[in-house]
Amino acid sequence: MLAAPIAAELSVGQPFFFLCFSAALIIAALVGPQAGRWIDRRGGRAVLPITNLMFACGLIMLALAKGPLSLFAAWFVLGIAMGYGLYDTAFAALVFLYGVKARKAITGITLIAGFASTVGWPLSSLMLNAYGWRGALIGWAIMHLSLGLLLNRMIPEAPCRDDITCPKNQPEESQTAQHLPNPSDHDNKAKNDPSAHEALPRYASALLVFAFAAIGFVSSAMAAHLPALLMTAGASLAFALTASALIGPAQVGARLFQFGALGRAHPLWSALISTLAHPLAVLMLLLGGPAWSMMFTICHGMGTGTHTIARGALPLALFGAAGYGERVGKLLALSRFTQALAPWLFGLAIERWQAASLWIGFVLSIAAFIALMPFRRVISRP
Repeated sequence: MLAAPIAAELSVGQPFFFLCFSAALIIAALVGPQAGRWIDRRGGRAVLPITNLMFACGLIMLALAKGPLSLFAAWFVLGIAMGYGLYDTAFAALVFLYGVKARKAITGITLIAGFASTVGWPLSSLMLNAYGWRGALIGWAIMHLSLGLLLNRMIPEAPCRDDITCPKNQPEESQTAQHLPNPSDHDNKAKNDPSAHEALPRYASALLVFAFAAIGFVSSAMAAHLPALLMTAGASLAFALTASALIGPAQVGARLFQFGALGRAHPLWSALISTLAHPLAVLMLLLGGPAWSMMFTICHGMGTGTHTIARGALPLALFGAAGYGERVGKLLALSRFTQALAPWLFGLAIERWQAASLWIGFVLSIAAFIALMPFRRVISRP
């Protein structure tokens, strides 16, 4: 929403602006494991409010930018903030509180956050028209320092779940360090039990890293180029924009299914479904023509909506809650790199192959599905 006016006033060009954004995603990938490790030890109440300060600082720096160097410096700070304060660290904060029972809460967060663009784009547009792009950035910084900071400070400080004792529910004389159980003791027992992970395939972590990276590339490429891609397939500009607007509702709709039967099933099923949704959408568009553009975006959107939950719930189900934050940060590090490179690489593919570039996402999604298939033994085990 703000890229064009920012690039025009700073005379840097939109490609450089999005290059800075890609660099921020790479920085987020590098700090992700450390962010998860911090939350594993301290919890979300201690970490997430700090990210509001980081986001506000980066947004204010961006609002005050005068040229390419200050623009890059602002995105550097925003990259650190993204590594510490987006989905994956929110998931880790929930696992810290609820342990292996965090899946429903993870689903709830993704359901609410599915409306981010629905709310954020109009608000950015309103502030842009009223106060200019600098004022819009300051407006978002103020929201981080007020509403965001307040909500994150309301996160419970200590875990309260069945496998540990909640300090707040104990008599004062029993709240000494020697009597309080370690929140991760229960999970560490499962982690150290050789039979706990006997059903996992060899190179389980590598398979998940590849699957998440492949789907991350497809999701990022579609998010950056969807309207243009639909037009190369023959859709008009108006029809392409209308179809693209359906992705958000499709994502929310897919997440609603997680509160039903799909939410009670092993999250591997969600992961497998999410990898097959995009290939199905590609076949609809390429075989059915531009008239199927809306069905393409709905099917693809449902896949990305399901994947967001699966990438948080599947590692929890496979490896347990102990060290969850750090593990997820490592599993998704490559995904952040592919997401950063996808808009540029897929843009080159569209220029060269037009609608045929859709086969790239098709192949990557099928490859992700194949990488997840060895985990079937986990859900077939009694």
